Amino acid sequence: MQITPGALLETINSPDDLKKVPKEILYQVCDELRQYIVDVVSVHGGHFAASLGVVELSVALHYVYNTPYDQLVWDVGHQAYGHKILTGRKDNFATNRKYGGLSGFPKRSESEYDTFGVGHSSTSISAALGMAMAAKYKGETDRKAIAVIGDGAMTAGLAFEGLNHAGVSDADILIILNDNCMSIDPNVGALKEYLTDITTSHTYNKFRDDLWKLLGKLPVGKTFTRDMASKLDSSIKGLLTRSSNLFEALNIRYFGPIDGHNITKLVDTLSDLRSIPGPKLLHILTVKGKGYSLAEKDQTKWHAPGLFDKITGEIYKKKFDLPQPPKYQDVFGYSIIELAEKNEKILAITPAMPSGSSLKYMMEQMPNRAFDVGICEQHAVTLSAGMATQGMKVFCNIYSSFMQRAYDQVVHDVAIQKLPVVFCLDRAGLVGEDGPTHHGAYDIAYFRCIPNMIISAPMNEAELRNLMYTAQLDSTHLPFVIRYPRGEGVMPEWKKPFEEITIGKGRRLRTGKDIAILSLGHPGNFAAAAIRDLRAESITPAHYDMRFAKPLDEALLHEALQQYDKIITVEDGTVVGGFGSAVAEFMTTHHYTNELRILGIPDRIVEHGTLKELYRECGYDAPAIADAVREMLHHQVAVSNML
Repeated sequence: MQITPGALLETINSPDDLKKVPKEILYQVCDELRQYIVDVVSVHGGHFAASLGVVELSVALHYVYNTPYDQLVWDVGHQAYGHKILTGRKDNFATNRKYGGLSGFPKRSESEYDTFGVGHSSTSISAALGMAMAAKYKGETDRKAIAVIGDGAMTAGLAFEGLNHAGVSDADILIILNDNCMSIDPNVGALKEYLTDITTSHTYNKFRDDLWKLLGKLPVGKTFTRDMASKLDSSIKGLLTRSSNLFEALNIRYFGPIDGHNITKLVDTLSDLRSIPGPKLLHILTVKGKGYSLAEKDQTKWHAPGLFDKITGEIYKKKFDLPQPPKYQDVFGYSIIELAEKNEKILAITPAMPSGSSLKYMMEQMPNRAFDVGICEQHAVTLSAGMATQGMKVFCNIYSSFMQRAYDQVVHDVAIQKLPVVFCLDRAGLVGEDGPTHHGAYDIAYFRCIPNMIISAPMNEAELRNLMYTAQLDSTHLPFVIRYPRGEGVMPEWKKPFEEITIGKGRRLRTGKDIAILSLGHPGNFAAAAIRDLRAESITPAHYDMRFAKPLDEALLHEALQQYDKIITVEDGTVVGGFGSAVAEFMTTHHYTNELRILGIPDRIVEHGTLKELYRECGYDAPAIADAVREMLHHQVAVSNML
């Protein structure tokens, strides 16, 4: 479907084109840009509300600054759709998040205007500060660095680390705080309350700016100079804001808050700030979903709604003739309430993902036992560890790729102390259109090397429930990882009574001949489908659902290795250091010489696309597993261990 931009936007293919537009009609560019985002995303999908909220800011930044020479770093990269459209990608914008198309986030290899790859939050200040310090070192005194941080990203520790350094760096950096009170869900924490009530700093800035403008009209060098004004400014700052403005206290000049949807005010303010050296912060107030009323009213729902009718707002849902299985995250969300009703020791933590992880259900029913701590993965893990020292059974629900951000806390605060925190890793494996920053490819490998860890993966919803039940038992004394994929499972009738699973024990699903498939987690369903297809060819692989990557079910491995000459392992994690590697290590230790082929996520960065496209590319969907069985049986490959 061809979607045509507005007449003015049609003429803009770069920031140079944008700069030719008279300032007084920039509002028209904003209107057309916002409508173009609505038109494209409604038909092709993608993140939605966040980019609508920064349309005016996107236009103003490229209008005032000399991008890409000036370095513009976006935080929480789904804000950057308008930025992409204005920087030469308008005609390809419909390919956004599609296989082989534009990335849904800024990406350095995609455009020189994308100065830093983002997807996770809170990286912009540190990255832009690094750019500003490098520019200063190289003598590029005219080069500016701008960090746009919003959608809850200021709550993360990394943002504060960047602020702390910026305040003493004397680097020429502008931090733009896009304050919309939202991440995916509403922001939480004291910082949100502080930003809501920052009136003292507002008073100070109005007084200071009025004074600065007045002094600018005086003859410099006579009775009062700008240097004297700066000293007075410092005194005023100490009097009015040193104790009340967080950013000024960190030696970062604070400006605002201002209306982030007033394009003229934004352009004028950014033009003024461009000439002010040193670290500074502009606080703008925006509305996530601005310009699309339904998105403004329900910002969480419209964060990434999928395809929808832009006129009526109807969000299109897939239609099925048969009952459909629930999403794994919903099974988690409902099951933890059941468990918590029976076990008063259960508490739950999530870092800013209550809707995505479905912990929102427990937060609604048991608000004193389930907590959203904001975009603070490190804090979430150590908070859970602290609770565990007091005998609590804490379910810490974090997306797999976000778990990477708290790796030290898992090692130092949980594993070394053998604290029985339950890590429920949502979005494990490939996640689809969000791409490489969000694929949960590495958790098996990075957890498997840590002592004292239990690593499990359910093949279906019933297994997820049983693993959750097992993890909260008093007899479980070690950190317990349960990893499961994004989206729908396989069991429409999933709600079965809880059963304890023996830790480190898998299950034989079927016996076979000549070859065995050892699967971990949800890809076991792909293996089962492949086996069904192979029956027509009289090929009958055995199938084992191993359940645990650590500890391995050694008895089941001995059985498979002694009965079948050829072994295929299947997992939705990296083949380097993952479950297949664990099997290879076991074989070496016990002197097995069976042929082994490892299927999973290859040792390279996997880009974005639909799950079906990515499973096929990575070679562990049902057809790929069937092909691997045929090849090994027919000796079309003669490799003892293919990665």
